[in-house]
Amino acid sequence: MPDSSTGSTGNTETPETPETPETAEHTVDPVNAGSTGSAARPSRRAVLAATTAVTTVLTTVLAAGAPAGAPAYAAGASGATSAPASPDDRKLRALVSRMTLEEKVGQLFVMRVYGHSATEPDQADIDANLEEIGVRTAAELLEKYRVGGIIYFTWAHNTREPHQIAALSNGIQKASLGLPRGLPVLISTDQEHGIVARVGAPATLFPGAMAVGAGSSRFDARDLGRIAGRELRALGIRQDYAPVADVNVNPANPVIGVRSFGSEPEAVARLVAAEVAGFQQSGVAATAKHFPGHGDTAVDSHTGFPVITHSREQWEELDAPPFRAAIAAGIDSIMTAHLMVPALDDSDDPATLSRPILTGILREELGYDGVVVTDSLGMEGVRTKYGDDRVPVLALKAGVDQLLNPPSLDVAWNAVLKAVQDGELTEERLDESILRVLRLKAKLGLFKDPYAAPDGVDRRVGTRAHRAAADRIADRTTTLLVNEDRVLPLSRRRQPKLLVVGADPASPSGTTGPPTGVLAGALNELGFTATALPTGTTPSAAVIDRAVTAAREADAVVVGTYNVTASSSQRTLVERLLATGRPVVAVAIRNPYDVAHLPAVRAFLATYSWTDVELRAAARVIAGRVEPRGTLPVPVQRADDPAAVLYPVGHGLSY
Repeated sequence: MPDSSTGSTGNTETPETPETPETAEHTVDPVNAGSTGSAARPSRRAVLAATTAVTTVLTTVLAAGAPAGAPAYAAGASGATSAPASPDDRKLRALVSRMTLEEKVGQLFVMRVYGHSATEPDQADIDANLEEIGVRTAAELLEKYRVGGIIYFTWAHNTREPHQIAALSNGIQKASLGLPRGLPVLISTDQEHGIVARVGAPATLFPGAMAVGAGSSRFDARDLGRIAGRELRALGIRQDYAPVADVNVNPANPVIGVRSFGSEPEAVARLVAAEVAGFQQSGVAATAKHFPGHGDTAVDSHTGFPVITHSREQWEELDAPPFRAAIAAGIDSIMTAHLMVPALDDSDDPATLSRPILTGILREELGYDGVVVTDSLGMEGVRTKYGDDRVPVLALKAGVDQLLNPPSLDVAWNAVLKAVQDGELTEERLDESILRVLRLKAKLGLFKDPYAAPDGVDRRVGTRAHRAAADRIADRTTTLLVNEDRVLPLSRRRQPKLLVVGADPASPSGTTGPPTGVLAGALNELGFTATALPTGTTPSAAVIDRAVTAAREADAVVVGTYNVTASSSQRTLVERLLATGRPVVAVAIRNPYDVAHLPAVRAFLATYSWTDVELRAAARVIAGRVEPRGTLPVPVQRADDPAAVLYPVGHGLSY
């Protein structure tokens, strides 16, 4: 089971284009809400019939409106903003009081489930569900455990294509609402964009966080969140585990890196707040992660237990600002980090299980009273010290509200139930978290209309306007680090024949890939004759020889680099290509730090990811169709002296 998450030159900010509010009411009763090819939404009559146990309460609740000062969020399936839909706590507490203890325990969990359909998944997914969860389908998962949330993954076959995703969401909601005292489900996913995305094309895919940091536009960050949120909502996904609020001050960070907006706390804070505003204006809950900050780790918390050695003062200065900004922006949920920060809690517990961090700092000092969700409980960082039966109990005692994706739901669910029965946890403690989750569900309009509209997918997902917006944002992110002797832009007249070589890492979810092919294809569309020759991340001597032979037949070479190190054979490849005398353009398709290991390259671009939208933008810069506008959001240190800065934050050339 894979784990879940995880000086300006010409850059201008432009305000977002206002959109015409869209409203629609649909009364289509689906034949099969879990089937592919149709996002049919159950009729209002079916919804009311399925929720008889709570209809009276909800009608009163929705009529009551939200407390004074509550933000307005989209309430209907259309995604248009409307009057506040949050019911007051008195009505929500009435819902909580009707739950059995077992139902309360279930509401705390957000769980994976295999399959494209809530009721009729493929046999392989049924088998996986039986092996890992003890149920056959999402509908059975809801019936047995009454989970409050479900998380979508590509590897769990939840996200084949937009109509199927919307149909799956509707099937999940129908199954849950059809249960006694059934409640709507909060469906979530990790759609950070860049290198982490669970919903792929034809949905719109945007540049990742570090690319947005290179563009440094709050308006772009807000537009990204707004458009991405509209598309997720059209698919029935109401909670997104984004943005990453970690400040990446460690170039060797193996798990955050380009998922962060950058290394400057205040710059990261501005972009986090802007993206949060965009998501939540669209009626999707944003999630700032990973509290108290994962930006200075050399260990991946999926596979180990990182320790942050920042002092309390350093934490306040470096790690805290983006989370403070997210809270000030009204962030709906915050995700914990499976790491230890001794300066904040010297108990040797991970932050996910730390009451001093989650309650003492996050709740009491920072004043946050929204939903706190754990990172995946299947990650090694939270399992190192305690068993899988203790982790969920300790997380709740620390102040967590949602328990995400435990390796064994049966073990975790029964452990929480037993902790209440034995008196280690009180039922009132569970009620506190359930109330926060219900507040969020109400705020997102799930009590009023939990279903994805049948025509919402075609009208909102991957539209031409959304794709054009993604391209415009990407055009402001590509960063030109080196351009000696004006190698760039390349000329179709002088250099019509191009060779594109380099690394071809596995493409992020839903992108075309591989990177060399995408780059070559984009350059062909721009009038060049480009040939792709993948050479991999560790090219052999034979592969390098083949690339050099091909380079001699080209007018110029574009080489994609991926996490180059001092001993990497990618360095040998680039050096051999330079020796041919042909113009060589290097493109760092992940970390911009590659440039420090390739000092002889005379033209060097950074894209911060190898997704299609960023590679197409790089091609436009290479061809001179777009001027490079991005600037480094992180410093690049010298390879021979990591204490010395080769290129500072803000470095970026133009034509």
